[in-house]
Order: sequence, then structure tokens, then C-alpha cells
Amino acid sequence: MRYSWNVISEVIRMTAPEYDSFREALVNFLYEGYTIPKGWKLHWSTCLTHKEPNYYPRALTFNESRFEGSGHAPYTYVPSGGGLRMCLGPEFTRAELLVFLHNLVNQFHWSLVNPDEKIIYESMPMPVEELPIRLRPRDQLLSFFYGD
Repeated sequence: MRYSWNVISEVIRMTAPEYDSFREALVNFLYEGYTIPKGWKLHWSTCLTHKEPNYYPRALTFNESRFEGSGHAPYTYVPSGGGLRMCLGPEFTRAELLVFLHNLVNQFHWSLVNPDEKIIYESMPMPVEELPIRLRPRDQLLSFFYGD
């Protein structure tokens, strides 16, 4: 299951379920020579964080092996947010995605109806055509190849 989780983690890194968020500065602080005053609203992008080249070399290339080893620097992989506002269900999400992937891969042959479908980014990434797929049970696929 570790390899499956690495694949899922890389998919989530490349297309995070939450695109961005706003936070409020709790204190005055200095950022790259600019003073950010207490109370200002700050825009934070999960997707841009997950594509930061200092933490993810060749960030636009799929590479599930990024998730092998000791893990990431704090707050560089944040699909569920972080700190006090972190999503309450990341472990449930992990279990749900692993079960889904296991069943999809082992019980079905599947293909995209439109492999060139575009993704739009509003509050979160969304396939324009809702990502239709063709599913065929594997036992029917085996019957097709080997006969009954």
C-alpha cells in the first residue's frame, strides 16, 4: 500500500484538493523586505506551495518517489492545510482513496472518455466535462480475451 499512497500523494501534490486560502496576519512581520501589518489578509496558494522548486525539483513532472524516505520540510506538503485550521479528515481521506484506488485498479479496466479534457481552476481544480470514464469489469475483459 505504500507505493499506492505515494502515487496518490503525488497526484494530490500536483492538483491539490484546495487551491488557496486566506489568513490574517496575527502580528507585524517582515517578508522579503516588506512589512506586513497585523490584521492584513494574506492569500496563500496550496498549488504554488506544492510546486516550489526549492522543495520539489522538476515540480511539473509526476514522480511518486518524492514521497519515499523521511518526509517533507514542515508546511511544504499541505493538501489538508496546516496548523489550527487543518482539515479534520486527512486519515479518513487516505483510507478512502486507498480503497477506491485498489478497487478501481483490481476490478476494472478503465479509460478516459476525453484524454485531452481541460482543467479549470476556480476555488478548486475542476475538469470541464466532469471527467467521464469508461469502466468495464475485469472479468468481462478476461472473457473477451480468453473466451468463455
